[in-house]
Amino acid sequence: MLEPKKLKYRKPHRNRGAVGGKATRGALLAFGTIGLKVTESGEITARQIEAARKAMTHSVQRGGKIWIRIFPHTAVTRKAAEVPMGAGKGSLEYFATTLKRGVIVFEMDGLPHDKAREALRLAGHKLPLKTKIVTSLLTS
Repeated sequence: MLEPKKLKYRKPHRNRGAVGGKATRGALLAFGTIGLKVTESGEITARQIEAARKAMTHSVQRGGKIWIRIFPHTAVTRKAAEVPMGAGKGSLEYFATTLKRGVIVFEMDGLPHDKAREALRLAGHKLPLKTKIVTSLLTS
């Protein structure tokens, strides 16, 4: 699973107020010819990214090349059940990343168009956000 090797701060703020809006960076295909783009803003955990990656690689059966364009940098904490207020911040639970709408999550290349579409469709079902499949103008 994806997680940072080092953290500057052990328990950072999640910056949930900056989730809205449209992406200006990471919104175009950069490596592959087909990709999976999120169409709404939100948060994706490292487990969800890994589940989508596994679904894609299982579908293509060791063919083509896959790029993961996002990384879960943000440490998310959670307090235990029935802990009173004022007992400090909770312990680290998982890593996540916040995405604006329009960000490309996965890219693929080196596969027939229909196989790549099917793999990305399966990956999209593993993510909590709505997604769409985009292709570069060269292959259309």
